[in-house]
Amino acid sequence: MSAATGANEVLLDVRDLQVWFPEHGRGVLRRVTGHVKAVDGVSFEVRRGETLGLVGESGCGKSTTGLALLRLVEPTGGTVVFDDQDVTQLDKQRLRALRRRMAMIFQDPMASLNPRRSIGDTIAEPLDIHGLHEGRQARRARVGELLEMVGLNPDYRNRYPHEFSGGQRQRVGIARALACEPDFIVADEPIASLDVSIQAQVLNLMERLQGELGLTYLFIAHDLSAVQHISDRIAVMYLGRIVEIADAERLSDEPQHPYTQALLSAVPIPDPWRERERTRIILKGDVPSPLDPPSGCNFRTRCREVFDPCATVDPDLQPVGDGHVAACHLHGVVGQQVERSHHPNRGEGGEALVVADRATS
Repeated sequence: MSAATGANEVLLDVRDLQVWFPEHGRGVLRRVTGHVKAVDGVSFEVRRGETLGLVGESGCGKSTTGLALLRLVEPTGGTVVFDDQDVTQLDKQRLRALRRRMAMIFQDPMASLNPRRSIGDTIAEPLDIHGLHEGRQARRARVGELLEMVGLNPDYRNRYPHEFSGGQRQRVGIARALACEPDFIVADEPIASLDVSIQAQVLNLMERLQGELGLTYLFIAHDLSAVQHISDRIAVMYLGRIVEIADAERLSDEPQHPYTQALLSAVPIPDPWRERERTRIILKGDVPSPLDPPSGCNFRTRCREVFDPCATVDPDLQPVGDGHVAACHLHGVVGQQVERSHHPNRGEGGEALVVADRATS
C-alpha cells in the first residue's frame, strides 16, 4: 500500500457515472431495443497518492469504468472531475492536454503492444504525441530512463514484443504509461495474464514507483487477494454498481455487504486450520444480464439475506462506519431500520429479518 501524501485531497471525483451501450434489433432499420447498462450510476473518490482497488466478478463493469474515466469510451451520464476539471465536458483539444496527466496500464500486454513496432518506439509514442522531447537524442535518453525505471535493460529498446516474456511485456506497458509523468494511472487487471510468481514482482514494482513518483492508482482486478495487498481502500462492484467501499483492512475484517462477504470467503487463507474451519459462501445462479437487470437490488437474485424490500427498493450507499459505506437494505430501508430476530419460519433455528419503523423503535 502507498504511504499516501495528502491522502485527504481528492484527485478524482466520480458521480453517478453511466455507460450504456445501445442494443439494436434485427432488420433494415436496426432500431434500438434496449441498453446494456455496463456502468449504472457509479460514484466514488480517489485521493491523491492512494491506491483505490476496484474489484468484482468478470463482466461487472470494472474495465468499462476505467475506460470511461479517461474517455476511452464515452460516458452516457454523470461527471468525472479530475483535479477540478470535468473530463466529460472537455473538448478534444483540452482532453488531449489533460491526458498527459492520466494514463492506463492494460490487461493483456501482448494485445496492447504493436507487434510491428520496437518497444523503444512504443514507449516513445506518448512523447511524440505530446511533443515532450527535443530531438532524437533526448527521445532515446528518455526511453532508456523509462526502461531502467521498470527494471529492463535500456539496450532492449530495439527489440520487439514477441522477444519478451509476459512479465517483461507488462513492464514495457508500465514504462509507456509513465512516459508523460502522469499523476493518475488506471491499472486494468495488470497482473491477470501473468504467472503467480511474476504477479508479485509487478505489484512490488507498481508500489515502488508509486512511492518514488507520487502516483495515484485505480487498481482494477477480480482477484481480491491482490487488491487487498496493494490497495489503501477498496470499492466492490456488482452488475454495474458499487455495493461497498471501505479501507482495505476494514473491508477484510468487517465486510458489510453479502456480495463482499462471498468474495472474501473465496480468498484462500495460508493457515490450514483456519482454512478448514471457515465457512464458504457459495453464490447460486449466474450474474444477471446488464441488458435486463433485476428490479430493486441488483444482487437480490443471488443473495442469501434477501427479504421484501430488496425486490422493489434500490439501496443507496449508506454509512456503516468510519469511511465505510455499503448499499444494502440490512443497513436501512428508506425511513426504516432492519433488525434481526429469531423466527420459526426462517428454517431450522435460523434468523429472520424484521423491519421496524424508526419512529416507533
